[in-house]
Amino acid sequence: MTTTDWIIDIALVLIVFRQLREERIGKATFIVPLAMITFAAKNYLHAIPTAGNDLILIAAMAGVGAVFGLFGGLLTRVRSLDGHVHIKATASAAALWVTSMGFRLGFAVWSTHATGAAQLTRFSAAHHITSGQAWVDALILMAFGEVVVRLGVIGLRACNLSNRTPRTGLQTQSQTGRAREYAMQTTGRS
Repeated sequence: MTTTDWIIDIALVLIVFRQLREERIGKATFIVPLAMITFAAKNYLHAIPTAGNDLILIAAMAGVGAVFGLFGGLLTRVRSLDGHVHIKATASAAALWVTSMGFRLGFAVWSTHATGAAQLTRFSAAHHITSGQAWVDALILMAFGEVVVRLGVIGLRACNLSNRTPRTGLQTQSQTGRAREYAMQTTGRS
């Protein structure tokens, strides 16, 4: 593994810790993780291999990433505070993120050592995975699927929450007016 590999992998593992403290959702919430995986994809995705079971491996790993992303997005707390949407990674969301990103880092380290490389070569031959690039693509697209789906779920939840939250004093005043009108009707005053 190169220094760049280590930096990307560790940064992806650590990115969730930034969200352990509640923060207002903003452009950086989406741009930073997307920029990181775009950089990784640009450096590692060159041509997706299609021979043997390469596409099955790649699709399966991307699907696993999407499932991790779905649960990560659902386990992230999204709430309205002072008229703005805030997010906070729960301990479960952080553990899920660190587990999945850590798995990829561990796999990369394991597969570059003699024992891991030999075992991976045997497994690949037995399952008709034709190249090491298939594993690289599968792991990159697993991360991509996780990040995109997690951000998508958080974004949808944030939009849904902001659409339900009153934005103006007029809505609050009309709700107050209806309550006052109801109180007058039940007490017999006009």
